[in-house]
Amino acid sequence: MINFDEEIKNFHPSLEIDDVEKVAKAENAVEDLTDLMLEVMYGKKKDK
Repeated sequence: MINFDEEIKNFHPSLEIDDVEKVAKAENAVEDLTDLMLEVMYGKKKDK
């Protein structure tokens, strides 16, 4: 039988997942900034 309390004590989140989350957030920020600049330059808004 699995001892869940013992398993939780041994659990360590994957560093790769944390890194992916940071990269995804950074890419979204760049895309948001690019979209904003394009709207300002061309006076257009995207339909959402």
